Amino acid sequence: MGMLLDKMILYFHYPFVRYALIVGVLIAFCSSLLGVTLVLKRFSFIGDGLSHVAFGAMAVAAVFQMTNEMPLVLCITVACAVLLLRTGQGSRIRGDAAIAMVSVGALAVGYLLMNVFSSSANVSGDVCTTLFGSTSILTLTLTEVWLSMILSLCIVIVFVFLYHKIFAVTFDESFAKATGIKVELYHFLIAVLIAVVIVLAMNLVGSLLISALVVFPALSAMRVCRSFFSVTICASVVSVVCAIAGILVSILAGTPVGATIVAIQIIVFFLFYGIGSIWKG
Repeated sequence: MGMLLDKMILYFHYPFVRYALIVGVLIAFCSSLLGVTLVLKRFSFIGDGLSHVAFGAMAVAAVFQMTNEMPLVLCITVACAVLLLRTGQGSRIRGDAAIAMVSVGALAVGYLLMNVFSSSANVSGDVCTTLFGSTSILTLTLTEVWLSMILSLCIVIVFVFLYHKIFAVTFDESFAKATGIKVELYHFLIAVLIAVVIVLAMNLVGSLLISALVVFPALSAMRVCRSFFSVTICASVVSVVCAIAGILVSILAGTPVGATIVAIQIIVFFLFYGIGSIWKG
């Protein structure tokens, strides 16, 4: 135990470990806030679809050899988020079908572009890193950390100040419309926020595992909590703890960061599932 503690203290002297923890905690916290709303509105699968869109956008940015790919990826992901949410509300193409089309299409086009136009000698390694976040969280620059902090702060501020209206839109859209809340505007806002979280989370868990950050903490919290507020708080705590534990375990054990975080979230979900079953019994 003492050796592990000494090893951990040694690692904390490296800036990349501190950067990874800061960004990991921020992303986990923001994704859990929005995850509760998305799960309750049955929009949880949109995270998976948007993550594939972000992968395709990153491939486009790589083709144009952009030094800062964040603006392009963010714009494309936000646009697709708005499109998918609008499609899910009255269209000839059902929401789940639209998500599947966009998800698979973006993933295929992105992989094709990375193979055809890539200047890297290790295309498979680049794709694996992008999809599963194998090492990207450990190669963050100080600029990326500050950008993540600013965007995360914006998400938290918007969620806190508009908490009651988001609550109303989440549970009863008809009542929200009757009270004068512009439901479509809040759907757009939710889409923008989740798109920002998706783009930030690609560095943490990769594009294929992002939906786990959104879904698992919310589902775990719903097993033991009943009110919207308590579920949100519990999901935030669970998500942050799992992110910290996952990053530390991956550094010490040499395992992939994203997969380790998700594995811990799965364990916590079954733990909460058991606790919830005992309480209900």
